[in-house]
Amino acid sequence: MIPVSYNVRNLAVRKATTVASAGGIALVVFVLASSLMLSEGLRRTLASSGRADTAIVLRKGNNAELSSTIDDPTVSIVRSAPGVKAKSDGTPMAVGELMVVAFMETSDGKGRTNVQLRGVPSDVTDFRPDVRVIEGRPLKPGTDEVMVGRAISGRFKNLRLGDSFELRKNRPVKVVGVFEAGGTSFESEVWADLEILREAFGRRGVVSSVRVRLDSPSRFEGFEAAIESDKRLGLDAMPEREFYEKQSEGTTLFITVMGVLIAVFFSVGAMIGAMITMYAAVANRRREVGVLRALGFSRLNIVMSFLFESLLIAGIGGAVGAVASLAMGFVSFSMMNFATWSEIVFRFTPTPQIIGASAAVSGVMGVAGGLLPALRAASGPGIDAMRD
Repeated sequence: MIPVSYNVRNLAVRKATTVASAGGIALVVFVLASSLMLSEGLRRTLASSGRADTAIVLRKGNNAELSSTIDDPTVSIVRSAPGVKAKSDGTPMAVGELMVVAFMETSDGKGRTNVQLRGVPSDVTDFRPDVRVIEGRPLKPGTDEVMVGRAISGRFKNLRLGDSFELRKNRPVKVVGVFEAGGTSFESEVWADLEILREAFGRRGVVSSVRVRLDSPSRFEGFEAAIESDKRLGLDAMPEREFYEKQSEGTTLFITVMGVLIAVFFSVGAMIGAMITMYAAVANRRREVGVLRALGFSRLNIVMSFLFESLLIAGIGGAVGAVASLAMGFVSFSMMNFATWSEIVFRFTPTPQIIGASAAVSGVMGVAGGLLPALRAASGPGIDAMRD
């Protein structure tokens, strides 16, 4: 077996080509890991918005709140369904909420996009105990006041504490609070009083969805059967966590596919670069190969040595790319959620599986880029090369 120190020395001698080849591989690993982290960040942000003991009810055939409409009498029927948890005073823990969107300008003035507006009842914080006002105060029921999620406060014009904006023409509201919700998608929403939002958007007497807190997750099947068996209601029930996971599917698939395609494009260039580097190394080291053969090393030893050298370059590049991608975990990203056609803010989320898989790709590129040059080196003349 040819000593590893031989390969390390050769890489040190060819510093420029080693750095260039490793840099190309690092770029591939960085792009692939970042795209997977972005997809995972969106998935987790939406999935964490749902609770295991909560069900969401929508109009049958609708898979998003924006397109769903449920009237108040139907909401009352849902609230009385079996399995619904009751507060200490006997009131069912079920809330009807209205979801609409507003077209708002970004804070830098360079674009406009949809922002979700959620009409919530006065007891919404009882239903969502993880929601906490971190600036200002909660909105007062029945007033033209709103609370803004932490993720979008400051990202859009007039969404900072104390700002005012128009819900609709000639219907101004004031931002009186900024809230956090455990890093969930609710932090990308603006919350207003349910009745005020109904009036502003001409949606009196209806909501988009009903969220129901169950006695336990095991009660969902009985609740679902009671809701969906009455065909007159025309409703579908779904566990809230499952609902949000499905909301993320289309967008996460798009991000993943685009990231993989870009990484594949870069990886082809990186492998060609590594291959050229290794071919050049083989051409410049014909005499060395001859010496190795004269010393008794077999063709297989030479193939493994050159292949190890290629893998060493790939390993360096993979490690650099993987470590660099970890820095993306501190970055927030904003994009359109295709399920709601509105802006959502989330963080790149690294996981050991993502980092490991991305780094493993560097090994594949090392083998692909180094195998042919290694075979070329081993197939060359042996002792005769020393006379050249």
